[in-house]
Amino acid sequence: MADDFPEMEPTLQSIIDQKSLKWIFVGGKGGVGKTSNSCALAIQMAKVRESVLLISTDPAHNLSDAFNQKFGKEARLINGFTNLSAIEVDPNGSIQDLLESGGDAAQDAAQEMGGLGGMMQDLAFNIPGIDEACSFAELLKHVKKQSYDLVICDTAPTGHTLRFLQFPGVIEKALAKLSQLSTQFGPMLNSIIGARGGLPGGQSFDDLVAKMEALRKTISEVNTQFQNPELTTFVCVCIAEFLSLYETERLIQELSSFNMDTHAIVVNQLLFPKTDNPCEQCNARRKMQKKYLEQIDELYDEFNVVKMPMLTEEIRGKEKLEQFSEMLVTPYQPPE
Repeated sequence: MADDFPEMEPTLQSIIDQKSLKWIFVGGKGGVGKTSNSCALAIQMAKVRESVLLISTDPAHNLSDAFNQKFGKEARLINGFTNLSAIEVDPNGSIQDLLESGGDAAQDAAQEMGGLGGMMQDLAFNIPGIDEACSFAELLKHVKKQSYDLVICDTAPTGHTLRFLQFPGVIEKALAKLSQLSTQFGPMLNSIIGARGGLPGGQSFDDLVAKMEALRKTISEVNTQFQNPELTTFVCVCIAEFLSLYETERLIQELSSFNMDTHAIVVNQLLFPKTDNPCEQCNARRKMQKKYLEQIDELYDEFNVVKMPMLTEEIRGKEKLEQFSEMLVTPYQPPE
């Protein structure tokens, strides 16, 4: 039986070696070190891939702080690398940005329809998860503009990430409603738009629906990739505490319901005190961490569980991140 179920390696080397991967998501509870691990993984992937794009979809962006370099909505090479770029997505992108992903006709329709367009925009902003929808649209826009061998997403805390991944389903429902409205009111809207001179380029309401359908197909294709374990995987980051472990289990269950592959967990900020350590608090915390590590090993025996240490310095800048990244592929050995 041991040969049938070999022990999983305590590193992310298997992910690095998987040449077919196109998307890697890194996520977990807030404050567990997602960004540091996203950056570290991106550095390792850049060693074996032609071009890697690191995207932050977290409203509280940290990529700029991690690399000591300012990033924005446009892809920018990270200093010291020739094949690793970064983007910090603006989650407050307007609904016009979302419509632009479906083509100019969509944006023109919102402008030309005057009050109705404004009403539709106001309604859109009240849809739960619209920030995540805009982030998803922004991601698609940048990915379509440039070709990258691999995209790594440094995601927001769990709740935001799950809504982000639900976005394709939200669009499916929205487009179903739009199709229903088009069937019922399309001729009337076409007449109104025609009486007002039509949309720029002579486009009609039907053209708008066609553009949105094209957007739906693009999102559907990306979603299909997300559900393919050969193309996409999700790396969970946690710390050895009850709330983090609880949220990790919730995340893994939700990812399973999305049919998204996840088989790696990074347990961050672990203490490895010496046996003669006089620090009472350190030893007490290590004892607590050991208890939850045992639970993690029991719950996720079929996962790659990577154990990362709590360091004495901030993990900022290229050099520190590179040193940290080596621990993802070489298990940390505490000092004697």
